[in-house]
Formats: sequence, C-alpha cells, structure tokens
Amino acid sequence: MLEQFVDLYAVPRMNETRLKNLLARFRTPERVFDAGLDELLEVKGIDRELASAVRSYRRSDETARRLKAAQALGIRAISYSDEDYPGNLKRLAHMPPVLFVRGEMRPEDTTAAAVVGTRMPSHYGRQVAEKLGRELAQHGVTVVSGLARGVDTFAHKGALDSGGRTVAVLGCGIDVCYPPENRRLYEAIAAEGAVLSEFSLGVEPLAMNFPKRNRVVSGLSRAVVAVEAGEKSGVLNTVGWATDQGRTVFAVPGNITSQQSLGINRLLKDGARPLLSVDDVLQELGVAKRAEERSKVEVAAEERPVLDFLTAEPAHVDEICEGLGMPMAGLLSVLMQLEIKGLVRQTPGKYFVKEI
Repeated sequence: MLEQFVDLYAVPRMNETRLKNLLARFRTPERVFDAGLDELLEVKGIDRELASAVRSYRRSDETARRLKAAQALGIRAISYSDEDYPGNLKRLAHMPPVLFVRGEMRPEDTTAAAVVGTRMPSHYGRQVAEKLGRELAQHGVTVVSGLARGVDTFAHKGALDSGGRTVAVLGCGIDVCYPPENRRLYEAIAAEGAVLSEFSLGVEPLAMNFPKRNRVVSGLSRAVVAVEAGEKSGVLNTVGWATDQGRTVFAVPGNITSQQSLGINRLLKDGARPLLSVDDVLQELGVAKRAEERSKVEVAAEERPVLDFLTAEPAHVDEICEGLGMPMAGLLSVLMQLEIKGLVRQTPGKYFVKEI
C-alpha cells in the first residue's frame, strides 16, 4: 500500500485528520481513489475542492522517483487498521493514521521505553544514555528515541551494541536521514530494528514536525526516561505528551549547576520519578532482571585511588596526577590497565572518565 498512501498524502490539502476520516469510511486508499465525488463529500472534513483533487489526482514525476527509491529500500506503509500497526499507538486518541516503516516492527516491541534528552549532552549524559540503551535492550526492552544528535544517538547506539532492539522515530520523511551525520546509525537501526515516520516521502525536517514526532516517541513506549534537558528543551514536549498518554515519566537527576539539567531537575520537582538505575524502568514495565553475564572486574590496590578519583565527567591527566600526587609514569600505567579492564575511557586531549 506504499504507493497509494504516498499518493493520498500528495493530494493538495490532505492532512492526517482528513486522511483518517477517509480511511474510517473507505478502509483502504484504493477505495478512497475509487470513490465518487458525492461519496467523498459525505466524509467529515472533505469539501468539494479536496474531493475534486482526490478524483483528479495524477502522480508527479518527483513522487514517482521517490516511490521507486523507497521501494528499493524496502519501505512500506501501514495504517491504524492493519494488524501490524504498533499496539501501544493504536490505543491513543492522537495516533497517526499511517506509518511509513523501514525495518521490522515486532509484537515484543510493545515492551518499550523511550530514552530522550538534549542534543548537547554532557559527557555524563552521553554515558547515561548509552548505558540505559544498552541495559534496557539487554533485558528485552525495545529502546525508542528520535535519532537526533546527542542523547537520542547514544541511546540508539547502546541498544545496538548490546544486540537488542531499538526504534527510531523521525521528524521528516522516512527517506530523509536527519541529522545527515547519523546515516550509518539510521542504516543500522533499519537493519536490526525499525525506523518509523508519520510523514510522507520527501518531507523535510521542519521545526513544526518535531512536536508531532515526540507524541509518537512517547506513544510507542510504556515509560519515558529523560536524561538531560535544558529549561526550554524539546524533551519537555515529549514528557508532556507522555503525561497526557498516561506513560510513566522518569528523570535522571542532574547537576544543579548545569544548564543541561535545568529542565530535568524541574521535572523532578514537578513529580517525575527519579531514575537511579535501569532497575527502576524494568520494575515499572514488569520485566525481570536477568543475571549478570560477566564476572565482577577486580581492581588492584594501586588502581583503586585512581578509579575513585575519576567521575563521569572528563578529567585531564595533569589534574589527576596533581590531585593524587602520583608520578606521571605510574599514573599512565594504571590508567592503561583500567582502560583494558573497561573501567576507564580516554577521551580526546588526554582526558579520562570513569565508565558508569
């Protein structure tokens, strides 16, 4: 049905409300195009101008080109009346009537949590997002996010790195990768999970699209985790939708002096549940925690002071050396051992952080 739904959206003045009304009356896009003028006029929101446009519609060369490219990528369209339309969305009043999908949605994707946050996270925020994505996916929870820069990106990557499921919801046409630097991530999600959009082919990532996208992110999920967000972050829009949809909202407590935490700490003040570990989300979803698969890493006596000094925020090697009063050569040797054990990570510029 991809071709017919793309054609319907290409009809001038067609929008999701009118399309939903048409589908409620005619069930399929083919029957919409086959309907007579008088039948179309019986549908709420369909005036003579729009009915005439449906009757006279002819596919443009640009639409034909995009359809051919989309079909080559395996993109398909599903409507709210189809069996494989996501169950968590189907129960919402403001569900999109059609979703364009690349990849595969599965029944188990109803056990899903959204991980969202600022496009400019701190190093701590990046680590938390990636850790949450990884640990949720390891326990069979589908990680939902918006493929945006920052927290979204790291949540998706964490889920993929664990071999789990993740779903990306776009604020543009499914054949438009935004941001462009996430092309490889987009392809990986499409191969291992699913990429979704309610917008037709070729729709650009306009600012007005993202609040609509956010309601799908929260709607697909049974819980929403906000990692970091400024005072006016779009994350707060997602949280608003989640609250309206009856979803549980978690917020990761943040540094009260950080601009990236202003919105998060406000959410906590207003009643969001503080997230202390992935266990909080798993308990909310009724998911049993799986046994740890790897043994605890042993920390040698000379490594413990260095590990205790480090935090989730980068510290320069000179700062660590001065703070601990260790010889530089000995410190570098200890840091290398901690890196090998996966307890410490080096970032550009000889900065080091503790893996959380």
